[in-house]
Amino acid sequence: MATPAVAFPDEHADTLLRFVGRGMDVTDHGLLTPELRRRESYLAEAQRLSHTGSFGWRVSSGEIFWSDETFRIFEFAPSSKVSMPMILERVHPQDMPSVEIAIGAATRGEGIDLEHRLVMPDGRIKYLHVVGKAENGETGSIEVIGAVMDVTTRKLTEIELRRSKEHLADAQRLSRTGSVGMEVSTKRIFWSEEAARIYGYPPGTEPTPDLILQRSHPDDVNILKDVLKRAAQGGSDFDLEHRLLMPDGSIKHLHDLARCLRDEAGDEEVVGAIMDITDRKIAEEAIRRGEAYLAEAQRLSHTGSFGCKASSGEMFWSEETFRIFGYDCDAKPAVEAILKRVHPDDKAMVQAQISHATSQGKDCNLEYRLLLPDDSVKYVHVVAHAMKDKAGNLEFVGAVTDITERKAAEEKIRRQEAELRQMLDFAAQLIAVFGPNRERLHINRIALDYLGLSLEEWRQTPHPGAFVHPDDRPRDLDYFDRAVSTGSSYELELRLRKFDGSYRWFLARSNPVLDDKGNVVRWYVASTDIEDRKRTEERLQQENVALREEINKASMFEEIVGTSPALQAVLSRISKVAPSNSTVLITGETGTGKELVARAIHRRSHRASGAFVSVNCAAIPRDLIASELFGHERGAFTGATQQRLGRFELANGGTLFLDEVGELPAETQIALLRVLQEYEFERVGGTRRIRADVRVIAATNRDLQGAIRAGSFRSDLFYRLHVFPIEIPSLRERRADIPLLVEYFIDRYARKAGKNINRVNKKTLELLQSYPWPGNIRELQNVIERSVIVCETENLSVDKSWLSQQPRDTRLGCKLHFSQMLAATEKEVIEEALRESQGRVFGPSGAAAKLGLARSTLESKIRSLNINKKRFAVELGT
Repeated sequence: MATPAVAFPDEHADTLLRFVGRGMDVTDHGLLTPELRRRESYLAEAQRLSHTGSFGWRVSSGEIFWSDETFRIFEFAPSSKVSMPMILERVHPQDMPSVEIAIGAATRGEGIDLEHRLVMPDGRIKYLHVVGKAENGETGSIEVIGAVMDVTTRKLTEIELRRSKEHLADAQRLSRTGSVGMEVSTKRIFWSEEAARIYGYPPGTEPTPDLILQRSHPDDVNILKDVLKRAAQGGSDFDLEHRLLMPDGSIKHLHDLARCLRDEAGDEEVVGAIMDITDRKIAEEAIRRGEAYLAEAQRLSHTGSFGCKASSGEMFWSEETFRIFGYDCDAKPAVEAILKRVHPDDKAMVQAQISHATSQGKDCNLEYRLLLPDDSVKYVHVVAHAMKDKAGNLEFVGAVTDITERKAAEEKIRRQEAELRQMLDFAAQLIAVFGPNRERLHINRIALDYLGLSLEEWRQTPHPGAFVHPDDRPRDLDYFDRAVSTGSSYELELRLRKFDGSYRWFLARSNPVLDDKGNVVRWYVASTDIEDRKRTEERLQQENVALREEINKASMFEEIVGTSPALQAVLSRISKVAPSNSTVLITGETGTGKELVARAIHRRSHRASGAFVSVNCAAIPRDLIASELFGHERGAFTGATQQRLGRFELANGGTLFLDEVGELPAETQIALLRVLQEYEFERVGGTRRIRADVRVIAATNRDLQGAIRAGSFRSDLFYRLHVFPIEIPSLRERRADIPLLVEYFIDRYARKAGKNINRVNKKTLELLQSYPWPGNIRELQNVIERSVIVCETENLSVDKSWLSQQPRDTRLGCKLHFSQMLAATEKEVIEEALRESQGRVFGPSGAAAKLGLARSTLESKIRSLNINKKRFAVELGT
C-alpha cells in the first residue's frame, strides 16, 4: 500500500515527493488522482489546525522545501524562496548556538529534535519544536525531512503555570501556610514544599503517616493519629491546633484546616492547609504573661487602673482597684461606689473634682482618704487622663495608688524632724536636710552663721549648688545624681563659700533616709572643715609628683616598678643581657613578674621588631606540648587534620618565652636541647629540618638543680638554658617598692574604672607593707584592683580579711618553697603537704599554697608520682 506524501509548491514537487512520499510512484505529476489531492488537502488542513508544518532539506544543494503551514509559522510569503540564512535571521539570538549545533548534526546524517524561539519582525516571540530525520537520497546525498510545530501557546501556558506555582509557593512561604491532601482510595498523602519545610523535611520529601507522627509532640501524637485515621475514611472536616517537636528540641505550633471533596471522577480527597502559628502562640503567651506581670506589679505597688466613659458612667476596674476600695471583684464599679468609700471630710472635694473634670474634659490629680467598713482609713492618690474615643465621646483612664504607708512614714518623719532639728543645731559640723530631689528643708545654726543667711533665705536660694565653688559644682551634681539613682550614701570633698566670699574645703558626707519600701524621703548632709588637711595634702602631692617624675626618668622598664636595690640589680642585668642573643634563665617565686622581665629583655634587644611568643609549659597536656612547640604535619596523629605551625616557627626572628620550663616532659626536653644546640627542629610527623632563628628565654619557680638530682630534668638542657641567669626577688625582699607599686596599680585601675582616688589610707599602707605576700606582686595587684572596684571615695582602703593571715608551715620549713626541697624525696614532701591540707590541692590552705607551687604544677607531680590525694581526706575522716 502506498504512503501518502506531503503537498509542497509545484516547482519542488518532483524532487520532494521522491523522499517525502517514497514508495509511491507519483513522479508524473499528471497521475495525481482526485483522491490524492483530497488527502493532501486534509493533510494541509490538519497542519493548519495543529500548527505543524513540514519541511525538506537537501543538504548538498541547500534546497529547502516548506509546506504552507511552515511558511505561516515563520510568517514568510509562500512565494518566498527559503534559504538557511533567511531562516536563521528569525532565530532568537540566545538559541542560535543550539540551532547551529542541530544543523551541524543534520549535515552529518543525524536526526533533529530541539525547541527554540523565533523573534518576529514586530518583536513577538514564538516557540517552535522541530523534529527531523536524515536519510541518504537516491544520489547518495543527505536529505532531511521533518516537521515544525508552533508550541507558543503551550509554552506560554507552561510559563504562566510555572509562575503561578512560584507565586503560590512564595505566598505559602511568606504566610507560613502549606497545603496538604490525601487520596482516600489510595491513602496517599501529598503536600506542598512549604508544608514539608514546616515539618522540617527537605522539599520533595514524600509524606507518610510515620513521617508526620515522627515530628508530632508526644502529648499530641494520639490527636494526629485520630486525624489521619479519619482522613483515610473520608467525609470529615478538620479544624485543630497541635504541636511539633523538632529535632533541635524547639516547639512549633500548627493550625490544621481540611475538608473532604470529590474530584471529577467522583473519588474522595481530603485537602487542607497547615499554618505555622508559632509566632502567634508566642505572642499570645507573651501577652498573657504580660497581663499576669501587670496584675502582679499592680498588687506589689498597690496601684490599680481604671477606665470610665463620661457619657454613660460605665467604669472598668482592675483587680487591684477593687482591693483598694474594699469591694469584691464581681461588684459593679461606679462613681457612687467610689463616693460611698470616700471619707466624709473629703467627699465634697472629691465630688467637686469629678464634676469639674467631667464637665471640662480635664485631667484629674488628687489625694483623699477612704473610710472602709471596718473603720480603717486609707490614703489614696488618683490620677486620671481625659481622652476622646473614635466617636468623639469623652473617656477617662487612670490609676489609683494606696499611699497609706507612705503617709504614715511621712508623718513619722515629720515628728522625728522636730526632734532632730534641735540636735542638729548643737552639732559642730555644717548640717543640712534636703528632700528626695534636693529640696531645701532645714540647716543647722552653725551652717547659717557660716553662710551668713537666715533659714528662709537659705530655703529660697534656687540653685542647688549656689554655695559650692564653681569648679566643684559638676562633681557635686554628678555625685548626687548617682546617689539618687542608687539610693546610697556618698562623700566628696568640695569648697563652700563663706559669707565673706572666701572658700574653705569641706568633706561632705551625704546619707539618705529611706521609707519601708526603700524610697528616699530625706537626705542628710554633714560637712566637716578640712581646709588645714587639704593644704597639707597639696604640699605632699606636689612633693609626690616631683618624686614620681624623678622615678619615671630613672626607670626605663615600663611596667617594672620599683627603686629597691634588689630590683635595681635585676634591671642592671636586663640591660646587660638584652642586646645579646644569649639564652636567659629567669628564676623566682610565682607572681614575681618573670614574664615582664622576659618582655623587657625582648623590647631592648635587636629582635624587638619581631614576635614575642609566650608558652606556659605547665598549662599544655604532656602529649600535646611537642606539637605546640614544633608544630605537626597533617596526619601526624589522630585529630591532626591539617598542618600546624609550632611556636618556634611563629617566633622566628623574635623571642620565645618558655614559662614553667621545669614542667617539660623528658622527651620534649631532648627535642628542646637539639634546637638550642643545632638551631633546627622537625615538625611532629615530619622529616624536613626547619631552621630556627629564635632567642629562647626560659623561666621557672622550681629548683632545677634539685630536679636534676631527682632525675626529672636533664642537666645538659639546664646548662644550655643557664647561660645568663636572672633571679627575681620576692616582694618580701623588696618591701620598699610596695608604696610605689600600690600607687602604680591604683593609677591604672582607677583610670580604667573612671574613679578619682588621690591617696591611700595610712593604716592600709602599713598593713600592705607588713604582709608577707606569698603571691608576690600578682597577689598585690589583685588586692589593689579589688579595692579600687569597691572604693566609693577618694581615699583607698583595703579589707584586712582579703589578706591571708595563715602562718607559714615552719615544721616542714615552708619558709623555703617547694623548689628548694626537691633534693629530698618529692613524693614524701607532697604527701606530707596533702596530709596537712586534708587532701586539698588548691585554695589558701591547699597543698599548692603550702609548697609555693602553681596548682597545675602540683597536679602534674601528683599524677607522675601516682599519689592518691583522696586518701588523705579519708584518713582525716576515719
